[in-house]
Amino acid sequence: MDGEELTEQETQLYDRQIRVWGADAQRRLSKAHVLVCGMKGAVAEFCKNVVLAGIGSLTLVDNRLVTEEALSANFLIPPDESVFGGKTVAELCCDSLKDFNPMVRVSVVKGEPSSFDEEFLKTFDVIVVSCCSLAEKVKSVNEKCRKLPKRISFYTVDCRDSYGEIFVDLQDYKYAKKKLEDTVECQLSYPSFEEAISVRWKAHPRKVSKLFYALRESRTVIFVSIPALNSNHLYPVELFFPHVLCPDYSNSGFLMGAVIERFEEAEGRNPGETSISDLPGVLKLKKDLCESQSLNEAHIPNVLLERLVTNPTEFPPVCAIIGGILGQEVIKAISGKGDPLKNFFYFDAVDGKGIIEDISSQP
Repeated sequence: MDGEELTEQETQLYDRQIRVWGADAQRRLSKAHVLVCGMKGAVAEFCKNVVLAGIGSLTLVDNRLVTEEALSANFLIPPDESVFGGKTVAELCCDSLKDFNPMVRVSVVKGEPSSFDEEFLKTFDVIVVSCCSLAEKVKSVNEKCRKLPKRISFYTVDCRDSYGEIFVDLQDYKYAKKKLEDTVECQLSYPSFEEAISVRWKAHPRKVSKLFYALRESRTVIFVSIPALNSNHLYPVELFFPHVLCPDYSNSGFLMGAVIERFEEAEGRNPGETSISDLPGVLKLKKDLCESQSLNEAHIPNVLLERLVTNPTEFPPVCAIIGGILGQEVIKAISGKGDPLKNFFYFDAVDGKGIIEDISSQP
């Protein structure tokens, strides 16, 4: 992403953040092109964050019309129905985002992820996918990105009830980080989404987030400042990387992702189209998956599956946290500065903790 220097107007507008991450990082941001598929609550938060940070352009894809569910978590959609005028969710969000930073080009493309070819995808530096089926994440986007000669940073994000999930694929990624007074060059190799979820559960480290299995291991815990749920004030999100053991209940994210996603795929459902009536089928699938993967069923608590099946809608405070973390990760990936997340992140507001799970085919 080498190119022109920052304009005088950009330097003045982004003066404070340039003092934090430097002019070179800001220049890279101003030349970056980001594609977002699926404008749900967490993605709306992410879009706001990267637009304010000063990315070059943001392209939105979401052909849905506004529903009550969309209004409940997506603050970019105006509450006044008179402005809808048959506009899609993406078009309404585009109008709002343009007001946040007029120097960022925000546009809308109509279509589905499955219709985008490699020629279209290669025009972007970052692609974020939400509320898409498992097949769309794997075949329609991630797999195509990996076939391109250009490295594209790929992310998926999902929020249900009080939990949130982020997946990251930066392919072969080089970055710099500060170590005492020196700058150290580092490199990480990421598995694709398909490779990550295809790792046999028995091969995972002993403790893996139960949310991974329920929705899909390193045991690094991220403590994040969370919204004060009893007030209107939202505290800033900051990431730390202490090697701290997590309470056993929160070690279930990866597993639950696997069960819920595969249930929706088998039933031909869109993401989030579940209810309490689906619980027996979900529990049966859990049992079958655990048997085939030689995994103790206790790794995926029924009470957690019930919560996710019964309440698939987003919880706005969790959207703010997940959107903040995703925004930070994308800024790090574009700027090439700081340790990136590898490769799953889970947050559950019930215990207020976030967990990084490194699920790779190589031990």
